[in-house]
Parts: sequence; C-alpha cells; structure tokens
Amino acid sequence: MRLSTRVALVVGAVVPLLVLSAGALLLRWVAHDLHAQQDAHLRERAAAVRQDATSLLRATAHDRPAAEQARQRRLFTSALDVGIKLTGPGGTVSGGPQPAASVQLPAAAPVPVTVSADGARWRVLSVPVTSANPRVQGTLWLFSPDTAAKTQLGLVRRRVVTTALLTAPVAGLLAWAATARAARPLRQLQRRAGGLDPWTSTARLDHTPTRITEVDDLARTMQTVLTRYDEQAARTSEALATARSFAAAASHELRNPLMSMGTNLDILVGHPRLPEAERAEVLDDLHREHGRLLGLLVMLRALAEGDLVQAEAFGPVDLADVVDSAAADLRRRHPEAEVVVRAAPGLSVQGWEQGLRSVVDNLLANAVVHGRTDSRPAEVEITLFRTQDEHGPAALLTVDDRGPGIPAAAQATVFERFRRRPDSPGSGLGLTLVAQQTALHRGRISVQDRPGGHGTRFEVRLPLTDTWSTATATLPLLRRDWLTTGAGRPQSFHKDGS
Repeated sequence: MRLSTRVALVVGAVVPLLVLSAGALLLRWVAHDLHAQQDAHLRERAAAVRQDATSLLRATAHDRPAAEQARQRRLFTSALDVGIKLTGPGGTVSGGPQPAASVQLPAAAPVPVTVSADGARWRVLSVPVTSANPRVQGTLWLFSPDTAAKTQLGLVRRRVVTTALLTAPVAGLLAWAATARAARPLRQLQRRAGGLDPWTSTARLDHTPTRITEVDDLARTMQTVLTRYDEQAARTSEALATARSFAAAASHELRNPLMSMGTNLDILVGHPRLPEAERAEVLDDLHREHGRLLGLLVMLRALAEGDLVQAEAFGPVDLADVVDSAAADLRRRHPEAEVVVRAAPGLSVQGWEQGLRSVVDNLLANAVVHGRTDSRPAEVEITLFRTQDEHGPAALLTVDDRGPGIPAAAQATVFERFRRRPDSPGSGLGLTLVAQQTALHRGRISVQDRPGGHGTRFEVRLPLTDTWSTATATLPLLRRDWLTTGAGRPQSFHKDGS
C-alpha cells in the first residue's frame, strides 16, 4: 500500500473523530450557555413576581376574596412566559407551563435545577416568600420548559455529525494529494536508486538536495551504504584475486621442489641398500627442499596478508623497539654473525607492527645470507635515526652488509617477485615483502652500494607519526597487488639477479 494511501486512510479516520470530539465539547458549551440564559430569565421573572406573590398571600391571610383574585391575575400577568406555583398557609396557586402536580419538586432550589417528568425537562427555581406575619409566608416556584435548549442541542448535534461525515472523505482526499506531492522526491529517489546495478554499471546515486530533511537524510544514507558496498566489493575482489594468485603462485613455485622431493623419495624407496653417504646426501637434499617449501609458503602468506590488511590494524609503533627485538632474534638464530645496532629512541610511526617487523627481519636475513664471504662470517650493521626529506620528518632505517654486493644493473629488480640468485637458499620473496610493507606504510626503499667498501646498503624511509596526516597525503597511493602482479611469469624469471 502506498504511503499516500495510508496517510489518506489515517487522516480520513482521525479527522471525523477529532470533529466528533470537538462537537461533544461544543455541545457541552452550548448547553451550558442555554441553561445560563434560561436561569437568568427565571431569576429576572422571580424578581418581578415576588412582590405580587407576597401581596397575594397577604390578601389570602386577611380573607379578602376580591383582592385575592385581583392579586392572582396580577401575579400571572407578571410571570409572562414562565410557569409559577405559589404555596402558602391558605393553599396553592399555580399557572403557566409546569410539570404535573404529582411531580416532586425540590424543597429549596435557590439555584435553578433540571427536573424531568413524562419525557419533558424543566428548569426550576425556588424562591422563599417571607413576611413578618407568619400567615404571609410561603414558597414560589418558577418553571421554564427545556424544549428550546433540547431543540438547539439536537440541531448542533446533527450538524456536528454531518460535518464529521463530510470531512472524512474530503480530509482523506486532501491528505492523499498533499502526501503524494510531498512524496514525489522520495519516488524520484526510488527510481534513481532502482536503476543502479553494481554488476552492469559503475554509476552511483546522484542526489540533488530537496530541502526535505527526511528525503535528503535517506539519500545520504543510501549513498553511504552504496559506498560501503563498493568498498566491500573491492575488498572481496582483492581477496579473491589474492587467493587465486596465491594458489597459482604456490602451484607454480612448489612444482619443482615437490618434483625434486618426489625424485629423492623414489631413490630412497627404490634403493633400500643405498650407501650411507649417498643416503645422507639425499636426506640432506630433502631437508633443504622441505625448508624451501616451508619458507615459500610463509612468504606467500605474508604477502597475502599485506595485500589484505585494513586500516584498523594500524597504530603507533616504536621503530627502535622493533629493531632491537629483530636484532636479538637474529643473534639467537645466527650466533656467529656480527650484528651492530645503532637505533635512536623515540621514533614512532603509524603502522602495522607485524608488517614493520617483517621488514626488519627480512632485511636482516638477507644481509646474513648474502653478506658473508668464504673467509669470514656475516657482518650486519643496522642504524635508525631521524631525518628530514621533502615530505617532512621521517625515520631512516639502513641495513649494511659486507658481502659481494649487487650489480648496478640488478639493483632495480631485486624487489620483484621470485627474483633471486641461482645459489640463493631463499624463496625470492623476502625483499618483495619488504617493498610491499614499505609501500603499505607510505614509505620508500632503495638499494645501493655500501659506502666505504664492498657490500650492499638498504635504506627504508618511513614518515613519522606527527606527519602522517599531512605530508603522507601527497605520496602515491598504496600498491595492493604485490601477490597478484606477475603471477604467471615463467620459471626462468628468477634464475638471475640477487
């Protein structure tokens, strides 16, 4: 049922009730006014005939028939259009319209009251007649028929009912027309919203303010809902793309290790009497391939988490704590490595702590793996300090190693997926994860030769918390496709580089 129809039905039902209620109140006021007029007329007549009533009682008390008749005619003449009844020691005299003699009258009614008799209603006023002579005392009643008031009240009642019956359809039609006109912007909004199809068009609700608060509020709510739908649809698409790419990358990159492990297992099963040295070599190969598989899956999962992380996961992070914790873990895993940390305290960024920790962990792991030589263990130097660049204050993290370094031609490609040296034990995703998390935090990363000698330096610049809301707004938008980009590249893609 349309809103205009509902409003019309409600108004058509409510308005007659209001008219009837107002009519009932009006009837009470009219009845009160009519009775007040009757009562005033009765009091006026009582004041006019009271003296004649006293004279009639005095003539009756002195037994003067001629005077008594004259006084009685004068009394009736003074009463005019009201009925009177006078009782005294000598009897009762009555005349004019009044209830039957059998009707019980109030003994004292100084204020007019209503008396009903034989279906008729009367207003009755009682006036005592007093004198110094006990034989000249009595009671005077005055009567006014209530027919005029009854007739007028009946007329008002009929008109109220007629008005209520007429206003029902008229009010309903007017309410329907007014509501239909008022709901026109709402119908227009419904038509515009009904024509939107997220599957076939990118068009969204375009609403021009109508100055109708409810309609404008509803339009803004719908725009908010559609915006959230688009955001959620984009997140779902990202999640699906990431899941597909994860499956494609995993199947592509796990194929060779699994085939190698299968070959080694076939050797062990097919040659139970394999010499111990060869058996140990096969088992060692299996162990390395297992580690590579595990590392690859861990890196793929980390890339997927980075592609899907939401803003709610970000908060203030102290970079010095992250660096110290990562360096301590590195020393436990590689006690032979020499790790030097120079970290300035109090450098806080707005970030995802798990992602920032993966940046430091992977840079340190890369430095340990590629920063060693045959003659000496790895030497890693980590520095963290505050700097100033074109975007404002930033935290500068550098990781230096003393390895053979990266050729200048290959430095631009080290962050690509699965880009690794042929002899590298890694998955080729560690530096990709570092680049992903740096971009996710509105930072920048670069690779260069270590100043003052052989080796490689990685520099990561991250905006500090006090510049997050201003300077970072001018930086490029975040990449959210580190896992999906390049998923279909051939195996030969990661045969060179670092």
